[in-house]
Amino acid sequence: MKIQDIDAYQIYDSRGFPTLEVEVTLENGVKGYGLVPSGASTGQFEALELRDGDKEVFRGKSVFKAIDNVKTKIANTLKGVSVFEQEKIDSTMIALDGTKNKSNLGANAVLGVSMAVANAAANAMGIPLYEYLGKGEGHVIPLNEIQILGGGAHAAWATDIQDYLVIAIGAKTYEETLEMTHNIYHAAGEVMKARGKCVGIADEGGWWPDYETNEEPFDVFLEAVEKAGYEAGKDVAISLDIAASDLFDGEKYKFRLDNKEFTPEEFCDLMIAWCEKYPIISIEDPFADTDFDSWKRFMDVCGDKVQVIGDDLFTTNIERIKEGIANNLANSVLIKLNQIGSVTETIQAIKLTQSAGWLPVVSARSGETEDAFISHLAVATNAGQLKVGSFARSERMVKWNENIRIQRSLGEKATFIGGKIYDQILTKELAEAK
Repeated sequence: MKIQDIDAYQIYDSRGFPTLEVEVTLENGVKGYGLVPSGASTGQFEALELRDGDKEVFRGKSVFKAIDNVKTKIANTLKGVSVFEQEKIDSTMIALDGTKNKSNLGANAVLGVSMAVANAAANAMGIPLYEYLGKGEGHVIPLNEIQILGGGAHAAWATDIQDYLVIAIGAKTYEETLEMTHNIYHAAGEVMKARGKCVGIADEGGWWPDYETNEEPFDVFLEAVEKAGYEAGKDVAISLDIAASDLFDGEKYKFRLDNKEFTPEEFCDLMIAWCEKYPIISIEDPFADTDFDSWKRFMDVCGDKVQVIGDDLFTTNIERIKEGIANNLANSVLIKLNQIGSVTETIQAIKLTQSAGWLPVVSARSGETEDAFISHLAVATNAGQLKVGSFARSERMVKWNENIRIQRSLGEKATFIGGKIYDQILTKELAEAK
């Protein structure tokens, strides 16, 4: 089935910023769509999101150049190509762009087309997107990583730590992860309001806090878990997104909230101490994307105790993931479609991560859309984990809800591993205790 037409137009993400939606039409009239997300905390090694930069138009955030690239350069190149040749289509766009970071066409233009092509192909075959992307092999319903408190760039630096999240490691079913998260999320809101520590809702739906230190949220978090009727470390565990590249000036890490500075060695000591003091199962970007020594030291101490995720460190880039594997910098990779800019490269990054015995975590962005593509991607690749923000706001909930539908579609083929996903990176003793 050949591509007949490719169109694009400006829509708006969950923060009200412009982004683009791509529409691919096939020769039989079947259509597919690609809605492109956008990040607030972006790594320096990410593929380029092309924006117009004209301060008089949408405050410089419009994406009309990217849209024009879709409607002209990309459309003219891909018309008449079989929609079922995803890898060929993506590699053709990459070659057409001709840059390492897709700065010519824009990663948002390339990704929008790539997602729309995959969607159109699945629609043409009359099968779910997860089945098409996974070639019928996807069956693992992911364990959710869900934000309870938002900070950093997601909440105007209310805390220096970007995300305090919950993972229902003791859940026996996907539905139970949602129930446990529901209870803890609302309990946390009640605890914060009782303490006068809640300002509102952050970018990704978590509670927007008002604290005096970066460690105070742990106490609220643990109180919320107890209030909800669960045991921390057994039923649920803490996950952190430090987003440390935003805290590092090249020499020292800075906590604005605490008015403290740390050398890399001191900051690594702090991260180790937190992992020993609190029931932390996962920590993302604990160090800057250039501070390799701290990543190595932390892995030596904590690599068999917690999931150590590289986000800004890897930016879903295959070459950077290979370097991380070779140097044992982490044991998990955050996977974001728009960091690399095509469906094919994203799937390759997931497969590379899995082949090293590491854990992939498919993730949304802070500027999200009502699309649930990543829910299908997580199941299609048997990634085992999904991080899309909090348990509020429809651009977040649509992803969690879509996995309910996917599980129903899979029927008896559906598998939920839950907290056992971590067994391959934890010591035997810790895995058994969990």
